[in-house]
Amino acid sequence: MGSDLWQPAVIDPAQAGGWAVAHCRQRFLCDSNGVLFPREWLKARLPAALAEHGIGHFQGRPVFVLELTEPVDGLLPGGQWKGLRQFLLEGDSTYRMLGYAAQIGTWARQHRFCGSCGGPLQPLPGERAMCCSACELHLYPRLSPSIIVLISRGEELLLARSSRFAAGFYSTLAGFVEPGESIEECVRREVREEVALEVDNLRYIASQNWPFPHSLMLGFHADYAGGEIVPQPEEIEDARWFLVDDLPQLPPHGTISRYLIELYLARRLGAAEPLLPG
Repeated sequence: MGSDLWQPAVIDPAQAGGWAVAHCRQRFLCDSNGVLFPREWLKARLPAALAEHGIGHFQGRPVFVLELTEPVDGLLPGGQWKGLRQFLLEGDSTYRMLGYAAQIGTWARQHRFCGSCGGPLQPLPGERAMCCSACELHLYPRLSPSIIVLISRGEELLLARSSRFAAGFYSTLAGFVEPGESIEECVRREVREEVALEVDNLRYIASQNWPFPHSLMLGFHADYAGGEIVPQPEEIEDARWFLVDDLPQLPPHGTISRYLIELYLARRLGAAEPLLPG
C-alpha cells in the first residue's frame, strides 16, 4: 500500500465519523467491498467492543480498529472473518494497514488491566499508551525483536522446515532475541540451536514489520563456518543444503524470508534486485 494511502496516527475515538475495521485474534471482518466499513454503521451492528482505537488515516479519512471478544458470524450479509496471514499471502493492498491494526488491537486486548496493581487501564490522551490512574504505570505497544537469516555455503543455501509448514515448504532460520544478547549473538545462537551449525561474516540486510502478533524481523545473510546439520528436536523437522538452481518451494512473496533469498540470487546473477517488502 502506498504511503499516500495509509498513514498511522493516534486519533481520539471521541472524534465522530471515519472508517472502522473489526478485529479479533488476527482475523478481520470483511465482505465483497473489503475490510473498511463506515464506523458508526459498523458499531451499530457489532456487539460491544473490548476497545476502540484510532489508528491512522486511509485516503485522508480517519480509521479506527474495533477489538472484539469473539469473531461472531452472521453480523453482515455476505460477511466473513479472514485471517491476517491470508491478506499477506494474497498481496492485499490493505495488508500494511491491517498489520498495524492487528498489533494495536492485540495490545489493547492484552492491556485492559494494570500488571502492577490490577487496576483498570485507560488510554493516555495524545499518546499510543495505556495508563493506570492508581499507580501511574504507562504501557506502550509491545514489540518483540527477532532475527531471520539466510546462510550460504558456496553454491548452496541452508533452508529448513517446521512440522507446521505446508508439505514441501522450506524457509530461512528465525528466532527471537533473548534478554542480554546482541542481535549478532542471537543470530549465532539460533543457528547453533536449530541446526548445530556455526556461521560468520554476518551482514544485516533489511527489516520487516511482522504483526504475528508483534514482532520486528531483522534480516541477515551469513556464511557457513562449520559443523554438520543436526535439526533441533520438536522445532526443525528437516534442514538441508539446496543448490541455488534447485531450490524447494519457498516462502511467499511479500515476506522478508523470500526477499533475502531472491536478493541473494539476484546479486549472484547481476539481475535487478527485488523490492523490499513494505
